[in-house]
Amino acid sequence: MSKQDAGYDYTRYRKLLAEAVDEKRRLEMIDLMIRERARDRLQAERMSDRVAMTSATVAKVLGPTGRRTAA
Repeated sequence: MSKQDAGYDYTRYRKLLAEAVDEKRRLEMIDLMIRERARDRLQAERMSDRVAMTSATVAKVLGPTGRRTAA
């Protein structure tokens, strides 16, 4: 039950829910969903950091006057 896929796979979670016939399996499924959601948040945070770093780099390259035009 610890197999992890990228993104939210509705079909997979429906199958896991159907298989969760006892308390132990239901708790495992809940734990899995919590871990995967935490992973998704971490990936989103990393992407946001990358965008911010790219924006800062572009701003440094262009300088305080912005885009330069050829005369």
